[in-house]
Amino acid sequence: MTTLDLEAKKEIGDAPVSSSVRSDRAAIDQQDRDWENGTLVGRTVTINRPRQDVYLFWRDVANLARVMENVERIDKIDDRRSHWVVTAPAGRTVEWDSVITEDDPGRLLAWESVEGADVRHTGRVEFRDGPPGRGTEVTATIVYDAPAGEVGRILAKLFQKEPKIQARRDLRRLKQFMETGEISTSEPPDAAPRA
Repeated sequence: MTTLDLEAKKEIGDAPVSSSVRSDRAAIDQQDRDWENGTLVGRTVTINRPRQDVYLFWRDVANLARVMENVERIDKIDDRRSHWVVTAPAGRTVEWDSVITEDDPGRLLAWESVEGADVRHTGRVEFRDGPPGRGTEVTATIVYDAPAGEVGRILAKLFQKEPKIQARRDLRRLKQFMETGEISTSEPPDAAPRA
């Protein structure tokens, strides 16, 4: 069993978002880039919406800032490139430009960060029809090279900003938003001041 298999096996059972997915393409991407600290993250969620609706929402990258809680902003540069600003541990931010490398409308989006990114990564999102009457299965697979290696990964976990944790949360938020039009939180609403 490879390290990637063990990582995927460790993560299984994260209901309702599951990570029992292993993308051979993502594993090849990690090996091709020879990233010393590369980590594979895979998650799948079923969203009760038609596949084309979910694809179109994701394809407009500006929408993703609405459902990804650590994303401060996404600036669309052109139809294939965008600039991301993301909150990192200890009050820092990280930035990168991303380019879409593959686009099969309604089925697949793949991207990678460009040279000089604070967080080097590559990823793909696959959209498949779910079981009859259940909408769309969305599988996100990301390979990233953690800044500061293992130390950076540990710090990110401590601050709840580690990509494995965040991928689960963000897909859950995408599901809520696509199905209900809002994202539920445990934060209390702003209350009127007491007299």
